[in-house]
Amino acid sequence: MRIITSTIALLLSTLTISATDFETATEAVRNMGVGWNLGNTLEANNQQVHDVTQNSYWGQQDLSSETCWGNYVTKPALLKMMKDAGFGAIRVPVTWYNHMDKDGNVDATWMQRVHEVVDYVISQGLYCILNVHHDTGADSESWKSWIKADASNYNTHKNRYEKLWQQIAEEFKDYDQLLLFEGYNEMLDAQSSWNFAQSDASYTAINQYALSFVDAVRATGGNNTQRNLIVSTYAAASGCGSWSTKLQDPLKKMQIPTGESNHIIFEVHNYPTLTSNGSVRTINSIKSEIDAWITNLKNHLVSKGAPVIIGEWGTSDGNNDYNNRRALMLQFADYMVSSMKQSDIATFYWMGLSESLYRLFPVFNQPDLVETILKAYHGADYSPMLPTMDNVDDFNVTCTTNYTQQWSELNLLARTINASDYTALQLQLDEQPAAGSLQFKVYATKEHYQDITATDNTLNITATMGTISRITMQWKKNTAGTVKINNAYLIKKDGSKVPCEPSVFWGCTMSDFDITTSIHTPTLHRTGGKMYNLNGQQIRFPQKGIYITNGKKVITS
Repeated sequence: MRIITSTIALLLSTLTISATDFETATEAVRNMGVGWNLGNTLEANNQQVHDVTQNSYWGQQDLSSETCWGNYVTKPALLKMMKDAGFGAIRVPVTWYNHMDKDGNVDATWMQRVHEVVDYVISQGLYCILNVHHDTGADSESWKSWIKADASNYNTHKNRYEKLWQQIAEEFKDYDQLLLFEGYNEMLDAQSSWNFAQSDASYTAINQYALSFVDAVRATGGNNTQRNLIVSTYAAASGCGSWSTKLQDPLKKMQIPTGESNHIIFEVHNYPTLTSNGSVRTINSIKSEIDAWITNLKNHLVSKGAPVIIGEWGTSDGNNDYNNRRALMLQFADYMVSSMKQSDIATFYWMGLSESLYRLFPVFNQPDLVETILKAYHGADYSPMLPTMDNVDDFNVTCTTNYTQQWSELNLLARTINASDYTALQLQLDEQPAAGSLQFKVYATKEHYQDITATDNTLNITATMGTISRITMQWKKNTAGTVKINNAYLIKKDGSKVPCEPSVFWGCTMSDFDITTSIHTPTLHRTGGKMYNLNGQQIRFPQKGIYITNGKKVITS
């Protein structure tokens, strides 16, 4: 078994637990606390070949798949931040088809990388859920899944699926009860139907896949004989809503795999909408929906003898809701987490909270939402440790870009901003570029170009640019070239710096990406109540200094 150095002591202590000592599934769900998804990372994938019957469909990517959806390579500090904040469990979604051959053999380097990330989680004493993720999903012209809730599909891929799980289970068979396996993600029928299947045959197929998963894991022996395992309903459908009488069929038709009793967990996902017919919903209507949903989960799943987790949740319009309906979103999150906790249902927020470059510092980019979720679980007096960009003293964003053709572009920024909120983009290169080789390209209401001629370069951002959707560093020559960035950041109107987010746009590759930073993280006392400065003002995210909590002075550093 491969073990990274930082986890040796912890794993040696936990491996003494035998399978017969494992907590039950019900105990695990109660003990894992509140959870988060390490999303758009190990499950990120990019198909070039879409025909599942072709040998070239399998093993299409290397380790770079981890960053192909805009996030960056996961580092241990991110999981420490989650632990320090108060999360108790991390779901690690993983896609496998792009790292296995046609016979189902997983690439050893990919398994090693998955193993490293699992160790990042386990080394913090967090529960870890490891799954098979985008090997399932809704087919489109540009993407095809190989696992479907379909009888023919099951017969075709049964052996490959069981072999995949046999390899995963063997890799981690000595791990203790902190590691759980999840058999598949959102498995759909051949018609890619959401919410419920088109026929009962699809429910039969998903129960067959669930049994194959369980049997494959159990057969590897060791701690896997009693490891807590998770099976999802059809489409991970939650049964929430009343617009069709079939909505609860995925719950009703889901079975506990044969031979299992105390070590099986059911999983569903849900992303409720905060609007209805163009109007913002009331918090009371949202609460009523959650209450009805919990009743359905208890009646149709828990009653079968297994606990439930919400493996993914959020709102249907996540970032837009956070930016434009934040007060309601926070109320929803508070009621969602607290209600589920009261019903012994664990929740795993999908992916937000810390995204993209924020994960590398690491800091939270939605600290008020994090605080709401954690207080909903731990109690109103809980004081989470929430580092943000305000805690970052300085940073350097570095990477090397290899341009392969004329006019190719590296993203310095690939998200929408309002030009009126910023004054400049600063770009620092390792050496002066050749004359006529590089330029800034600003995709905006008013498109803009500016040559890059020095090691230190300033792109002035003016209000006349309007809405900016992208800023790139474009290669102008008809030959290949390499450019090393030593730092790149935006300057806001208030003078604060925001890191640029280098990523490949087209015609180039990026390597050696890193962020070096100095972060001062507030040291908070979670048992205390509210925190105040010496002027008596309540402080939510303290910087360095002296504060008052529980009538005592506290120094944060």
